Amino acid sequence: MNSTRRAGASWMRGRLWALVLLPLVIARAPAADQAMPYPPQLQRDVNFWVRVYTQIDTNSGYLHDQYNLAVVYDTLHFAPYSSPRARQRIVNEARDHYAAELRRIASGQQPLSQEDQRIKALWGAQATPERLLEAIDDIRFQLGQANRFKDGLIRSGAWQQDIAAALKDEGLPPELAALPLVESSYNPRAYSKVGAAGLWQFMPSTGRRFMRIDRAVDDRMDPFMATEAAAQLLAYNYHILGTWPLALTAYNHGVAGMRRAVDTLGTTDIVTIVRQYQSRTFGFASRNFYVSFLAALKIDRNPQRYFGAIVPMREERYRQVRMPAYVSVGPLERALNIDSERLEELNPALRPAVWRGRLAVPRGYQLRLPASGPMLTAAMLVKRLGPQQMLASAAVSHRARQVAARAQLVAAVMNPVHTGTAPPVVASAAPPYYSRVALATASASAASTSSPTSVPVANSLPPSAAKFGLGNQHLLDFNGIDGDAPGAGTATDSMLIGSQRGSLTGATQSDEAGSADEGEQPVSGAQADEESPSLGPTDVSAQSQNPDPTDYSVASNDTIQVAAAETLGHYAEWLGVRASDLRRINRMRFRTPVIVGHRIRLDFRRVPPGEFEARRRQYHQVLEANYFASHRIDGTEQYVAQRGDSLWTLTQRFSQLPLWLLRQYNPDTDFTDLRPGTQLVVPRIESVSATDD
Repeated sequence: MNSTRRAGASWMRGRLWALVLLPLVIARAPAADQAMPYPPQLQRDVNFWVRVYTQIDTNSGYLHDQYNLAVVYDTLHFAPYSSPRARQRIVNEARDHYAAELRRIASGQQPLSQEDQRIKALWGAQATPERLLEAIDDIRFQLGQANRFKDGLIRSGAWQQDIAAALKDEGLPPELAALPLVESSYNPRAYSKVGAAGLWQFMPSTGRRFMRIDRAVDDRMDPFMATEAAAQLLAYNYHILGTWPLALTAYNHGVAGMRRAVDTLGTTDIVTIVRQYQSRTFGFASRNFYVSFLAALKIDRNPQRYFGAIVPMREERYRQVRMPAYVSVGPLERALNIDSERLEELNPALRPAVWRGRLAVPRGYQLRLPASGPMLTAAMLVKRLGPQQMLASAAVSHRARQVAARAQLVAAVMNPVHTGTAPPVVASAAPPYYSRVALATASASAASTSSPTSVPVANSLPPSAAKFGLGNQHLLDFNGIDGDAPGAGTATDSMLIGSQRGSLTGATQSDEAGSADEGEQPVSGAQADEESPSLGPTDVSAQSQNPDPTDYSVASNDTIQVAAAETLGHYAEWLGVRASDLRRINRMRFRTPVIVGHRIRLDFRRVPPGEFEARRRQYHQVLEANYFASHRIDGTEQYVAQRGDSLWTLTQRFSQLPLWLLRQYNPDTDFTDLRPGTQLVVPRIESVSATDD
């Protein structure tokens, strides 16, 4: 990181920079680093994933120990068209067989059969009776991926050059181009049942930070837009965590989860973390994410060794024209003399409702056209479409503005503007009751915070939403719901209407929920695709990529660290106690605010810590969803604090930047003691309404 390397510069040099914002892409330095660290202690794990990716396809799988990947008990083979139930029966029978073998060996029965000797030899010096009995519960099945991995190598040719350029522009290591092989096998239309989508498998909540995701457009499905977003996310992870093994693991486990692992063990060493870190949520998928990436990278560097000659797809070429107005696909198809199938192939980010004619292609959208056609400007497109189509689009534009206006109204309720003199560095100046309004209404303004599924709105629309003029159709629009999408007519957790779920995306965050490893693993390619298109270890609960580094957990002494946008009233409400009770146990005077970064003691007599943590996380997820419904991150800048700077002056200087987001990019900065020369990474914010409408 440039910002990290310059942190030791002299105070005088800092003053010279103090009056300007220095353009900075978060991770300029990593390209100068060595290639991805390849610890020899992880060689056995990398070898395992190389075997999975190259030696067995989705009609086969390994029965192995989930902690010692050198122990592979058997290779199971399935009939090509056998059902998942039949395959699962084979897996269960094999698991029972090897469990019985381990018990027999551990019991010390003699003589050992040839099979017993083979199994014992797999464990080597570790083959003690105690360890073999422990291993019974660690038998795991891993589906083969060779056919899917080869397909990914072929598809990668279409976007390799663009990805290489995007990574170079962000100053990131070129090796990161192998990540889509693990995430989606380079399938730009990959979509998991928990809502992760596209080449880079972005969850909606994370994707919305960097891309447009609404009822008409989902940039996660656009390989080029998603690549730029992935580069920003990876740069952010590296900026926060400082090493690529941790930054990549955070792509699966979340930044906060990896910071917690580092704090718990007191090290950033990836070997120590994957071998020793114990957490309810740090399961097989998180432990193996980096080594599966290293395996993919190893194969990608020499694919011929494993698959013979590979002929990659040709690079995708196109030209663009900015849409001058809202236009339906039918008139657009006729004006361009291009059939809708070809247009859809070139513009995968446009949602099904657009192609079915229910929504127009949005004004400002960069429409991709075949590279072989004539050059076309927005003015030329207007001339081809004619004034009649422009007038027909006016109603769509008006309706879009209505939706945006209502979103701004809800945002104003959640984030009231305060005037007057500079306050102390408090977590939030909002009255306590805003937390109730936020939880009830914010999801309605958080445009499409989930995969496109439909809900029975009549049963879900809360009175508070109706109070702000959020009718049924507007609720659908805000949530990006497509009534014709798969799963139509079923409830979705993502809207948070009348629910107490802990996630906005329909999938629990990786640092909040138990590991999916406890359940059965996919036994067929179709089953794996349905759960997740990832070729890496499949853990549904770890698909969040949650970039929030804040630790929302309760310490053993019943204290928490105050986060931005929180008040004593919030804590009292989530705990079911009075704010005066919390003031008393913390010896706080009346009207004394809680300070960001300080620790405060809580009262858990009525609500257990786990439930409090869930309510706290939900509040912040709603807060973020509301903000990213109308804002996006477009890179970063470096700001050097000058004399007189405080958290208050920074929030005034960067008017669109909320305190909680500034803290996410600078989690270890003490804003209560902001000294001249302190270097801050500041995300550049753009208004969605200003660019997309």
